[in-house]
Amino acid sequence: MHAHAGHWPADGRVSMRFALLLTMASICFCIGTTTARADDAPSPKNRAEAVQIIADLRHIVTPQGIERHEKVRIGGIDQWVSIRGTDKRNPILLMVHGGPGWVSMPTSWYFQRGWEEYFTVVQWDQRGAGSTYVANDPAAVAPTMTPERMIADTEEMVSWLRKEFGRDKIFLLGHSWGSYLGLEVAKRHPDWLYAYIGVGQMTNMPQSERDGWQFAMDEAKKTSNTQAIAELNSIAPYGSGPKPITLASLMVQRKWLNQFGGMVYGRTGGQAEGAAMALSPEYTDADVAKIGEASEYSLNKLLDKVLTLDLSRVQKLDCPLVLFLGRHDHNVSSSLAAAWFEKVQAPSKRLVWFENSAHEVAVEEPGKTLMSLVKYVRPLAADVPNN
Repeated sequence: MHAHAGHWPADGRVSMRFALLLTMASICFCIGTTTARADDAPSPKNRAEAVQIIADLRHIVTPQGIERHEKVRIGGIDQWVSIRGTDKRNPILLMVHGGPGWVSMPTSWYFQRGWEEYFTVVQWDQRGAGSTYVANDPAAVAPTMTPERMIADTEEMVSWLRKEFGRDKIFLLGHSWGSYLGLEVAKRHPDWLYAYIGVGQMTNMPQSERDGWQFAMDEAKKTSNTQAIAELNSIAPYGSGPKPITLASLMVQRKWLNQFGGMVYGRTGGQAEGAAMALSPEYTDADVAKIGEASEYSLNKLLDKVLTLDLSRVQKLDCPLVLFLGRHDHNVSSSLAAAWFEKVQAPSKRLVWFENSAHEVAVEEPGKTLMSLVKYVRPLAADVPNN
């Protein structure tokens, strides 16, 4: 307060009058607000009203803006994308979601709006996930649910964006499972990318799973949680030996890892984020109803492949690399990702730590995520003017 003392009126009577005016203005504002609430403001009685409020609030109105939500033919099936930005001259940023099957399009209304002022942001529901799952026959798609097909889909999506918007390069941001797909594209087609951005970057997944189990056990012992200790012991030795980790064992490990803040820092899991998906303006009621089913479908098809990956063997990239890592991420070990970052070679590389995040960096620290994208990522598109 003392830094602003010089701005207040010196005369006592003027000061009193000034304070009275402020009080009156406050009262008038409150009355006006109350009246508006009573007479005009929408009151969401159901999902349709709630999502319409969000859709109206985030509507793109700028002359050069873009706001598209459509199906694109990728890998022989219809796949849903959302393309949003206030200036379509900005560089394109494709976000490749995690999981497998944990879509980011339906929560992007919360964390992405600021990005859209600096990038044309593309959300994409992958094969077997979200609204793309709903748009296709799961039985017909099932034989194609392989890592190589998912990588090929990602390549096709990048190619489609480059052609659709007449761009030589885009940014690709991969989160969690998406960091595997994104890293593969960066390895195979570095000339397509201004940079690869890894968030919750996967590296040595067998070791990450073992470390996650140990984190959960350590926390269980600290808090004398006998139920957690017993359940974690029931799946020991977890992630060791030749047998693959089963979905049932994974769910026990994740149950307690999440409970102790290893997925979302300071919280007991991703319930809030999961609930926010129901408020997505892009999703129909049917899409929302099928989110969990789609996620389980993708996990059942791809989980055994995911948990055996060791991406720490990647030693060199030919495009810039940026990592956003949550300091408290035990869902996908950020310490292992940081160790890999130290060794990997790239034309340029930067690691940004998020001290108040675990695995869901964009949701947990949306302000720092936006600032980091603008400060460290956007300048790498040197051929695109700052509008």
